[in-house]
Amino acid sequence: QAQLAESGGGSAQAGGSLRLSCTASGFVVGDVTMGWFRQVAGRQRESISQIKPDGITATYADSVTGRFTISQNKGKNTLDLQMDSLKPEDTAMYYCAANCALFSAGWCKDFNHWGQGIQVTVSP
Repeated sequence: QAQLAESGGGSAQAGGSLRLSCTASGFVVGDVTMGWFRQVAGRQRESISQIKPDGITATYADSVTGRFTISQNKGKNTLDLQMDSLKPEDTAMYYCAANCALFSAGWCKDFNHWGQGIQVTVSP
């Protein structure tokens, strides 16, 4: 059974960096499209980045382009998200997701498998 577990969240100051990891079990990260989402309480979930099985083809939300980098670590079977130049508006619960449930324009609008989420808080 596929499972995902996020780690690496926490607090940072504006301008700082954090690195999130999502450990996958029950499947290989290089076999499926995976992504990172975030959600602020009371707001709609936002897709911030996805990466295809080739480990190269990736997409980013405009809000994080140039600051966040998604990558696969096949040795550890993790999906990572390097977050640099953090802003207070990056504060949210971050979720890892895998295996597309619904495609749109070549990317995933929904996934079959989700992690429990991890909090990221950025202070001014």
